[in-house]
Amino acid sequence: MMRPHPVIFAAAFSLTALALIDPAIGKTGKEDSKLLKDDFLDVEEFRLWPGRAEGAESDKPDETPTLTVFRVLKGAENGAAVIVAPGGGYVGLATALEGRPVADWFTSRGITAFLLKYRTGPRARLPIPLSDGRRAVQFVRANATKYGIDPNRVGMIGFSAGGHLAAMTAVQAVSGAAEAADQVDRVSSRPNFLVLAYPWLEGMKIDAKGQSQYCMFAGVNCRPEDYASFTPLQHVTGDMPPTFIYHTTNDSLVPAEGSLRFYEALHSRKVPVEMHVFGPGEHGSGMGGSDPALARWPELLEHWLRGRGLFTKPYLAPP
Repeated sequence: MMRPHPVIFAAAFSLTALALIDPAIGKTGKEDSKLLKDDFLDVEEFRLWPGRAEGAESDKPDETPTLTVFRVLKGAENGAAVIVAPGGGYVGLATALEGRPVADWFTSRGITAFLLKYRTGPRARLPIPLSDGRRAVQFVRANATKYGIDPNRVGMIGFSAGGHLAAMTAVQAVSGAAEAADQVDRVSSRPNFLVLAYPWLEGMKIDAKGQSQYCMFAGVNCRPEDYASFTPLQHVTGDMPPTFIYHTTNDSLVPAEGSLRFYEALHSRKVPVEMHVFGPGEHGSGMGGSDPALARWPELLEHWLRGRGLFTKPYLAPP
């Protein structure tokens, strides 16, 4: 998204300092990656890297990307997982609107959710947030056994700028390096399914005046030509995962035409894709809220997920 929501800096829940409890997953031997374990809310938060994040200049919170794990009620798990990327224009994160509510929607349907706090702001210009998206998929897949997840059913949902991040994660996926010292780097970063909600897919596109929306929000010393390649449409191939897209015609902040072009690129390459464009509805509608029309789009998503077999409970080898 191109500007932060009014609630952009609201936390999904308090991340107060809690004692580190269990040995880290994805550990390379340097230090524990766990930041939080809350048994009451049944959530855990992990640093994406056990040490300083890739490309970071410090260990400050705004340079430390994390994943917060929301578990499914025991016995209701179906083995699928989703990484949730809120929007916020790459200047913040709209977690209260596009984070925790989304995670809860998925967990109530048997899908384990991982809320991604990717890096934003002037010290985290592209491609830094994209490395967080790649690492998030690899982190979840590398630790699939721990969470009772099928590593072949790990998806990603992104809203606005988070939709851009999710799309770029898919088009720039890496297969993993089998000999890597870090087990997380050994697995693929390709999501198995992709959900894009009013995605900001063309914010890096250079307009007739030589400007881009991304640089308008990034601030001074932003050269549009340095970021133009981060337009997902330029990198679409037939290897993209099945994709669901939601947008609204009246979105004046991120026009639906960008999503339509992305849909056409996927469809022309025979990638399974479904798109729903509603009429009224401004940018930042989240899961639809109280709007009786927009609240239907998650229902359509649920039917799509069910059709992809993501609600089926497969056999998983015991941990």
